[in-house]
Amino acid sequence: MKGLELAERYWNEVGAPALEAACPEAFGALAVGLVGEGSECLGYDDGISRDHDWGPGFCVWLTREGMERFGPALQRAYQSLPPEFLGWRRLRESEMSAGRVGVFEIGAFYQRFLGRREPPKDEVQWFALPDQALNVCTNGKVFLDREGAFTAFREVLLGYYPEDVRRKKLAAQCALAAQSGQYNYVRCLRRGERVAAMQALAAFIDHAQAAIFLLDRRYRPYYKWAHRALGEGSALARAAAARMTRMAEGDPGAQEEEIEALSADIIQGLKEQGLTGSGSDFLLDHAQEIQRGIRSPVLRGLPLMAG
Repeated sequence: MKGLELAERYWNEVGAPALEAACPEAFGALAVGLVGEGSECLGYDDGISRDHDWGPGFCVWLTREGMERFGPALQRAYQSLPPEFLGWRRLRESEMSAGRVGVFEIGAFYQRFLGRREPPKDEVQWFALPDQALNVCTNGKVFLDREGAFTAFREVLLGYYPEDVRRKKLAAQCALAAQSGQYNYVRCLRRGERVAAMQALAAFIDHAQAAIFLLDRRYRPYYKWAHRALGEGSALARAAAARMTRMAEGDPGAQEEEIEALSADIIQGLKEQGLTGSGSDFLLDHAQEIQRGIRSPVLRGLPLMAG
């Protein structure tokens, strides 16, 4: 059973009756679901995932006022829930993964990942938010939201970056991909710097992934899951995931060919979205054109590789 399904069943069959009995007046004020860190929030959990902080559990979210009124009672009720459900037991939390389930104040939950208690209001605030943190805040599933406050914040984030922010981040990732893959990878090989070449290849994959997620208007997850998520995206994303697999398995000559082929695919994707008209085969030239097309003088004035 997947962790997200387990969490929803645990809420419906165990959590809801217990919490309603313990604090019935809170039921009109809470939101419930499973969102945040952990492979189960992405639907990527498997047998390996179950060695720590996996098992029956869910999140309860309350406004600040709701937390003051009902938080302690709901947390006590949550902590009294049976640790085992359908044969699954929640394993001991590690120091790094503690606090993924339980009762949370909405602003504090989002602040933990985004560094802010309210949705971003302008392009500068949006630009400061990294895609992986936004992925963490928009994954999983909300089972119930009576007041709508948690979902309202979440829906702002699901609306994706404003277009100028997307373009600025895309320009940066294309420039960095050009630098690491199309430029430095080959130079490192020619110098016999194999370790540096491997680092350049890894950096190229990272920046190319980021660029394609931006083209797809999807938030990129934690690096461990980015390649898998890429394979679930657009035709460009799926082709890129296959090329990256070949890069990981190939020799230096094949890797160089795949770098150039993937760069060409990204350039084609940029052209299809009207982000560049350059005829160059070097991603850096397209990054500069993307940046020139940004309307916001603040974002357009940032260094090309800032993203």
